[in-house]
Amino acid sequence: MKRIIIVFIFILGIIRADIEVGAENFDEYIPLLKLKRVGVVVNQSSLIKGEHLIDVLLRKKINIVKIFAPEHGFRGNADAGERVKNGRDSGTGLPIISLYGRHKKPTPDDLKNIDIMVFDIQDVGVRFYTYLSTLHYVMEATAMSHIPLILLDRPNPNGARIDGEILNFKYKSFVGLHPVPILYGMTIGEYAMMINGEGWLEGNLKCDLKVVPLKNYSHNSFYYPPVRPSPNLPNELSIYLYPSLALFEGTVFSVGRGTNMQFQVYGNPLYRKRNFSFKPVSMEGAKHPKFEGKICYGVDLRDTYIDLNRGINLSYLIDAYNNYPYKNRFFLKNGFFDKLAGSDRLRKQIIAGITPKEIKKSWQKGLNEFKKIRENYLIYK
Repeated sequence: MKRIIIVFIFILGIIRADIEVGAENFDEYIPLLKLKRVGVVVNQSSLIKGEHLIDVLLRKKINIVKIFAPEHGFRGNADAGERVKNGRDSGTGLPIISLYGRHKKPTPDDLKNIDIMVFDIQDVGVRFYTYLSTLHYVMEATAMSHIPLILLDRPNPNGARIDGEILNFKYKSFVGLHPVPILYGMTIGEYAMMINGEGWLEGNLKCDLKVVPLKNYSHNSFYYPPVRPSPNLPNELSIYLYPSLALFEGTVFSVGRGTNMQFQVYGNPLYRKRNFSFKPVSMEGAKHPKFEGKICYGVDLRDTYIDLNRGINLSYLIDAYNNYPYKNRFFLKNGFFDKLAGSDRLRKQIIAGITPKEIKKSWQKGLNEFKKIRENYLIYK
């Protein structure tokens, strides 16, 4: 892992050990919570120097009445896509409302007896990471119910990277609600301001939003979350490769779910031109992984030179497509690849044999337009 970090420092030049997350900036938001009934949108990443935000708030005599949990649940150990049930936190006795179960947007009934909401979840700066969609629906629901929302900002581990096709609204889904590139180079607080400012909420609603900013942070700062932001992103390499390898989720290839190399390898049982192999098994966070119990042949990226200036690396996807024997079966028939990519164009370009350089060139007009919009919402240099 040392090699990866050295490459990151070489490229970005700034490593900050003194970054303070928004949740640490108590003077900015604790007074707003006093004598209020508070709802919190949190998961295992909602930490302040190793202590969970809920425990900190309760110690400060804040009246938390409900916990709202996103995909993977409050503890962050549910599978990707696994429906999460409502429950009760064993430690505090507080009710937990799942935002990845019967519904993804808090209902008016869910928001009853809540005066103010707090959102504190670690993002990784990638459009199809579903915590952005949870944020959108929380903003929408609180706006409809006239409840203020305080967002405690956290660093984006991919904060200096902007790349990918702009999502076409025709392909809008829970893995992409907004017309942004796959890598958008904003903190989740800046992103929330963009959702509000660009009128992306239903009926052009405006959320009563307050972003509690980070301290000692810039988009070039090195930051690795102290805990896994989700079950299948175990380390910094997986977070850096995620925007490139997650596109395989819409194909017949595995990205190592069910191993300890998640989003650091890719392979398929029929991809036999490689010496490397892995076998997915059932495990926490991947109870029934793709190709469970089968040997997958493929590529090991764990000792890869990570040039973050390149953004998304399309060579992995094109390599897999070119060396898979049944090309008409490579992309799943459910259209998931197009939802991840943001349109059907990338799939058609790969099938047509367009080079990565040409594909990236086709993204540039949209990226330039997005960068102008992004500038309006940046809090940090």
